[in-house]
Amino acid sequence: MLEYVNRKGSDCYKWDSECAAGTLPLWIADMDFKAAKPIREAMQRRLDHGVFGYSIVPQANYDAVASWFSRRHGWTGINRDNLLYTTAVVPAISAIFAALQTRKCKCTPLRILTFTPAYNCFFSCIENMGCELVASPLVLRDNRFEIDWADVETKAQEADVFLLCNPHNPTGRVWSREELERLAAIMRREHLYVISDEIHCEFAFPGHAYTPFASIVINDTDFCVCTSASKAFNIAGLLCANIFVPNKELFAQINHALEVHEVNGLNPFGLVAQVAAYNESEAWLDELNEYVYGNFCYLRDFLHAELPMLLLHETEGTYLAWVNIAAMGMTAEEFCCDLAKKGHVLFNPSEMYGGEKYIRINLATSREVLAQALQRLKEYCNANHK
Repeated sequence: MLEYVNRKGSDCYKWDSECAAGTLPLWIADMDFKAAKPIREAMQRRLDHGVFGYSIVPQANYDAVASWFSRRHGWTGINRDNLLYTTAVVPAISAIFAALQTRKCKCTPLRILTFTPAYNCFFSCIENMGCELVASPLVLRDNRFEIDWADVETKAQEADVFLLCNPHNPTGRVWSREELERLAAIMRREHLYVISDEIHCEFAFPGHAYTPFASIVINDTDFCVCTSASKAFNIAGLLCANIFVPNKELFAQINHALEVHEVNGLNPFGLVAQVAAYNESEAWLDELNEYVYGNFCYLRDFLHAELPMLLLHETEGTYLAWVNIAAMGMTAEEFCCDLAKKGHVLFNPSEMYGGEKYIRINLATSREVLAQALQRLKEYCNANHK
C-alpha cells in the first residue's frame, strides 16, 4: 500500500526549493509517500462535487478525531465542546499564546518554558508573539537525551507557560508516562499552563508508546493539546489541525484569537482528508511505521559500519534522526552547507533548533533514496574528516 513518489517538479518545498536544487533533500519534515488510498478517494469525491466555497467543520470530523484517539491511544473525552479547528499546529500555538496573554498583565510578556533543542518554529512563535523564552536544555545520559529535572524545577518558577513537544522533535524522545506525570506535577505546583504539541504522536518505535498528555491530567483544565493528521498521513499542505481545550473560558479566548489571526477557516479537502485518515487509513499508517523504523535501523547499521565517527543517539520515535557530527571538526551549519555543495545531500543543522554539532535527518523517504544519500554522506565524510 505504501507508494514512494518522485516529487521533483511538483512545486513541493522539500524538493523544489532553491536551496534543495541538485540535492537529495532529507530535511524538512514531510514524506515522500503517496497519501493513503482512502484519503485520495475521499478527496476525489469532494473534487467531483465541483464547488469549493467556504466550509464548516461537520460533526464527522469531531467524531473521527474522538474515535481515533480513543481506540488507538486510549484518550477519551474529545467532543465538539472542547475541540477547536485551525490550519496548522504552529498557528494554533501562536493563537494560544495570544489568548494566554489576555489572562496576564499585558505590560509583561508571557514567559515560555520549553526543552532545547526544540522545533525551530517554537522559537519563532515565542519571538513573534512577543513572549520570552525560558530554555531548559535536555542532557545526554547513556546515549539518550533526558530531562534535567533540577533545571526544570528551577526554570518552572520563572515561567508562565510550559510548551511541550510530545514526542520530541528533534531528538526523537517519546516521553514515558512517568516522565509526563512528573512534568505535570511540577507545572501544577508552579501554576504553569501547559501546551502540548503532539503532531508526531503516531510515530513510536518498538518498545515505546506515545502517551497523550491529556490522559495524565484528566482532572485538570490548565492545559491544551495540539494535534493534526498532517504529519502522520502526509497531508500537511491541506491545512487542518485541532486544539483540545478543556477549560471553557480559555476555549472561548483561543477561539477568538484564531478569529483575530484569521486562521479559523479550513479548506474542504483538509476536512474530508482528516476523516478518511482517521476512519479508514490505519492499516496504511501501520505499514508506514514499520517502514520508517526499517529506515532507522538501516541508518543505525550504516553509521556503525561505515561512519563510526558520526554518533546516532538513541531514538524512540518520530521519523527524524538526530546525529552528532562533532568529530567532523566543524559546526553543523558549516557541515550541512558544505555537504549540500559537495555531496549533494541536504540535512538540517542543529543551530536552527538551538543545538550544536548535530544534524537532523528525515527518514520518511524510500530505502533507495536513503541509501543513496548515506553513500554520498560517507564519501563526503571520508574526504573531509579531520
